[in-house]
Amino acid sequence: MRILVTGGAGFIGSAVCRHLVQAGVERVVNVDKLTYAGNRQSLRAIENAPNHVFLQADICDDAALLDIMKAERIDAVMHLAAESHVDRSIDGPAAFVETNVVGTFRLLNATLTYWRELSSEEQERFRFHHVSTDEVFGDLPFDSGIFTEETPYAPSSPYSASKAASDHFVRAWHETYGLPVVLSNCSNNYGPYHFPEKLIPLVILNALDEKELPVYGKGANVRDWLYVEDHARALALVVGKGEIGESYNIGGRAERTNLSVVETICELLDGRRPRKGGKSYRDLITFVTDRPGHDRRYAIDPSKIERDLGWQAQESFETGIARTIDWYLENEWWWGPLRAERYKGERLGHGHQKAKAG
Repeated sequence: MRILVTGGAGFIGSAVCRHLVQAGVERVVNVDKLTYAGNRQSLRAIENAPNHVFLQADICDDAALLDIMKAERIDAVMHLAAESHVDRSIDGPAAFVETNVVGTFRLLNATLTYWRELSSEEQERFRFHHVSTDEVFGDLPFDSGIFTEETPYAPSSPYSASKAASDHFVRAWHETYGLPVVLSNCSNNYGPYHFPEKLIPLVILNALDEKELPVYGKGANVRDWLYVEDHARALALVVGKGEIGESYNIGGRAERTNLSVVETICELLDGRRPRKGGKSYRDLITFVTDRPGHDRRYAIDPSKIERDLGWQAQESFETGIARTIDWYLENEWWWGPLRAERYKGERLGHGHQKAKAG
């Protein structure tokens, strides 16, 4: 199979490319615009692999994407390119609409043009796999409920709204034009090569720098955590074996409050890299003003992909977070330049707080 991966230099995209290449997929064509979160260093392990090629391109450039599909004789598209940070979407929603909505639209058009020119046998084999998020479903009460593939959409942030829109476009291109699509919606990913603006790498690296560990509100918000390499295995199954027109929820069955996640990181770092003076990293935890529209709880029911495609998460949160911390401790070559040049740990998404009533 010859697979085009969009956003393949990003966090999840690079994990997918590493997995596909190492699994022996015939050809992995990695397309990325290389925005602030795209990093070719995340591909170092496969940069010389004969079945991997990297091409810098923008998904909004439909002509360029069509040329790539034709030249590479693509059998499947795995669409991961997206702006994905909620806080950044609060500060600047325009980029999220441009990439996640307009970019997906243009990629769909290019793909449809390409697909229509294939032979009937090639059309039957082709797949367009759209990778999305559980945030499109809105949020859940703290004490009940779980997201299934039938949960109605109710996005809360500019980010989740843009992803919800892209999901709808993908389904529309299937229903209207017959494009063979599959979709997946995942819970919060974590693991190696995660850009340091996100909670887990931010806490790890701030702790190592003896900086405050910011926790929104009281830290009570709940997320389901999915180790990124488990997600990459799931996505490979979806694009290869998923049923056309279906969606698959992918989660780690690992709900944790944000405060619990931060405290776990502190406890593990206390054992692996003790602070000078013997204090705990927990002393660095600082509660900060919550972000606007902060969803209370996400929880994914992955029963469908477990049942239909035979996928199971291999990492528990305990094993996955330990592996993640160990990776950051051992790979400053990757994150050091990012902290120095692109993101030093400053607060995002705070400049447009809702005015308080009265």
